Amino acid sequence: MVTSAELPPGATPLDADEASALLPGHITQQAELNEFEQLNIQRAVQWAQSRIRRLRPHELLEEGFVRDVHRRMFDRTWAWAGTFRTSAKTIGVDWPQIGFQLRNLHDDARHWIEHATFAPDEIAIRYHHRLVLIHPFPNGNGRHSRLLADLVAERLGQPAFNWGGGADLVAGNDTRRRYIASLQQADAGDIASLLAFARS
Repeated sequence: MVTSAELPPGATPLDADEASALLPGHITQQAELNEFEQLNIQRAVQWAQSRIRRLRPHELLEEGFVRDVHRRMFDRTWAWAGTFRTSAKTIGVDWPQIGFQLRNLHDDARHWIEHATFAPDEIAIRYHHRLVLIHPFPNGNGRHSRLLADLVAERLGQPAFNWGGGADLVAGNDTRRRYIASLQQADAGDIASLLAFARS
């Protein structure tokens, strides 16, 4: 099985119980896992794109939809796909607070949309950033929150984001390091770098 030492900087390590829930038994290397997950995610993106036109923006901002997107992204990979984490991580709120914090985020995002508090891109990126901070799932939070930000942007009339020119943000590379740095700047209250990265 893959080890934490193989993970790129900023990746969330799995505890033993989470790691034991890997569904395909043939995977032993991180690169194999990344490839398998990507195939799973591609199916979820197609499903999301087919649904997005029928959903109002506020319908995206519901716990059930958030869980469903994660489940569809990882349902062939992890037994816990779509299930909130029940362990502490190096990032994220205390796990018993996940549901409460997610409701707060959705209330805030609905307010931003209803009152045009920010431009559409900024609403989507602020949503992405807060969802990453909550870190609801054992793993896949970055990919999941980027897809949801794309869906929010599209429902608000904008194109999906480029996220660093479409580079692989799972592997440890310069683009991933720029992405992590822009998230850290957003943590400090400066969202501009994350907005610029998302459209770069």
